[in-house]
Amino acid sequence: MSQIENLDEVLKNHKLSNEEYQEIVRILEGRHPNVVEIGIFSAMWSEHCSYKSSKKYLNGFPTKAPWVIQGPGENAGVIDIGEGMAAVFKMESHNHPSFIEPFQGAATGVGGILRDIFTMGARPVANLNALRFGQVKGDSEISKYQRHLVRGVVEGIGSYGNCMGVPTIGGEVSFDESYNGNILVNAFSLGLVKADEIFLGVASGVGNPVIYVGSKTGRDGLGGAVMSSDSFTEESKSLRPTVQVGDPFTEKLLLEACLELFKTDHVVGIQDMGAAGLTSSSFEMAGKTGAGLIMHLDKVPAREEGMTPYDFMLSESQERMLICAKQGSEQAIIDIFEKWGLDAAIIGEVTDTGRMELYWHGEKCADMPIAPVSEEAPMLDRPTSRPKYLDGVNAKTVNDYAAIADQEAFEKLLASLEVVDKSWVYQQYDSMVQTNTAKGPGSLDASCIRIKENGKALAMSSDCNPRYCYIDPKKGAALAVVESGRNVAMSGARPLSITDCLNFGNPENPEVMWQFAQACEGIKEACLELNTPVVSGNVSLYNETNGVSVFPTPAIAMVGLNESQNKVLPSVFQQEGNSVILLGDSRGEFGGSLYIKELFGETAGSLPAVDYGAELKLWDLVIEANKKDLLKAAKDVNLGGIAIALSKMAAVSDKGIAANVDVLQSRDIFDETQSRALVEVENKHLEALTAMAADRGIKFEIIGTIGGSKVKVNDVELPLEKVKKVYFTTFAKTIEQDL
Repeated sequence: MSQIENLDEVLKNHKLSNEEYQEIVRILEGRHPNVVEIGIFSAMWSEHCSYKSSKKYLNGFPTKAPWVIQGPGENAGVIDIGEGMAAVFKMESHNHPSFIEPFQGAATGVGGILRDIFTMGARPVANLNALRFGQVKGDSEISKYQRHLVRGVVEGIGSYGNCMGVPTIGGEVSFDESYNGNILVNAFSLGLVKADEIFLGVASGVGNPVIYVGSKTGRDGLGGAVMSSDSFTEESKSLRPTVQVGDPFTEKLLLEACLELFKTDHVVGIQDMGAAGLTSSSFEMAGKTGAGLIMHLDKVPAREEGMTPYDFMLSESQERMLICAKQGSEQAIIDIFEKWGLDAAIIGEVTDTGRMELYWHGEKCADMPIAPVSEEAPMLDRPTSRPKYLDGVNAKTVNDYAAIADQEAFEKLLASLEVVDKSWVYQQYDSMVQTNTAKGPGSLDASCIRIKENGKALAMSSDCNPRYCYIDPKKGAALAVVESGRNVAMSGARPLSITDCLNFGNPENPEVMWQFAQACEGIKEACLELNTPVVSGNVSLYNETNGVSVFPTPAIAMVGLNESQNKVLPSVFQQEGNSVILLGDSRGEFGGSLYIKELFGETAGSLPAVDYGAELKLWDLVIEANKKDLLKAAKDVNLGGIAIALSKMAAVSDKGIAANVDVLQSRDIFDETQSRALVEVENKHLEALTAMAADRGIKFEIIGTIGGSKVKVNDVELPLEKVKKVYFTTFAKTIEQDL
């Protein structure tokens, strides 16, 4: 086969280097690839599919525990939740598509993560999302466009999740100028399945048929995996054709058809067609077992005229699955999918050659070994360099900034978009469908669902503070694990495992690669210390525009188990007259704080060492005290410190609070010292809780009583009605100001 014409141009368009091309020729035993094979290598060796820049640092993640059934490497992770039940969960990014086309980018992000869950045999029961936008305040073109992105992304998430009948029960939304050129849209989904009915993405058994099911294939999403593995420039809006178009109603049919199929004995393995479509699904299924595949691409259901083998292999059309079935089950499978109004076609079979042989109307159009493509993508050892900016930002402390009155600080922090209620967002999501939501969006800290099958409850929380990660990627990433775990513990659940979505800038920049390496070390350290292994995840690199990278944003979603669905702990005030207790020590820590950002417009400072022992003791105290019915509510202290945490509890519960906190300096009511919580206690239980705290060496301070018409913390105060008005109306006013 002769060499491709205009090879340099073809390689550039496929984001392949000359070195990678030489490796491809070697793998093909000296033969030059054709354009179909180039496309396949390009997709499978893209950053998005191969993790070639990140794999080196992911290898050391802790992934095992007695409750882990399936760790990384499958469509999603699986943990044991008792009585024969398992939770299946994962988080993924859809950043680049959502910046180019916010509605479809976000919608198909939800669709993709849902397929990852039900491909494992689980019914999705809860969604979260972690959204990062740029500057939305003001009248600049950037702010207007960012508000447009917020509206489009939220509408896309709501549209897809609501149509699928899966509740969106929580998440996070944050803002920083670093996301002006590259927003982040991370979608999390969790499903339930019987622990002995989990399906994997494998192809095995010579002669077993390969069956394509779901929607027909079009040209939408062509090159999506490659597009997601490159930086943005001013011309990036021309990439709109690489964004997939979703149809949640078709996906709902696909979900039900798959779950019906899983009740039979027809399936060997099943794989969602996500990034890189038919290419990634087929190569990954065969690659895991060492099998070969023959596929006839002219048998793939098409919805457009004139499609080519290249189009069929690289399309990212949505709502499609690839099944390796048992011989003799073909018609039974086709009947199930046709009953649900979906396409189903036998397009190939398993062989023992270890090769992918593709045919087009009887003629072979590609022939390549599977293992080197799926398992042996280049693992890069990119140069790393500590960012120069760190010397400047780490040298600053809160004392370097001009003094500001505490009352003024309080009012500004309370009105921060990082703090205020996001009901404008979550009211567009159905959070109660399936009737299992025990703690939904807006109720602070973790979200919870009950598990009808075993009487327990699952708590989940998505967290990351990009400001912490900017000033110290290692400790910042560790604190993302800590914070997500603390939120889960505040609901009375024991944190068990995480999934992650690691969003970073251009890996070709040594400073970005250093941030990534450090963040991975932080996650490893925290997961080991807290005994919360990583069971699934995603890496998203090249989140930069015109050379400006986003803040390092390793989003962490923690899942925990509460032994009783009747003991889900609220995070807002419950009863006037009860006491509010501060658990943990306040040390006046302001590195990367909201205080410095909102009042002085900077992200600066340094982070102290993470005290995992103190964190675990706090979790244990809240979880065990909740089991003994000693607590009425619990909320962790994070952004904006004690004053803001109390204000949020007061606003959501419509109950005032008068608190006096022992601090070294008056502004320390806004500090962000870790390992602290506010708990509500009936006075009759104070003695018992005091004893439990003393046993664990946790500082215990009664700071106030619930009630009254004000929110007062030391010397700052506002009428409760004013706090509620600011808390509940600020976000909608900001996002809707153009409408």
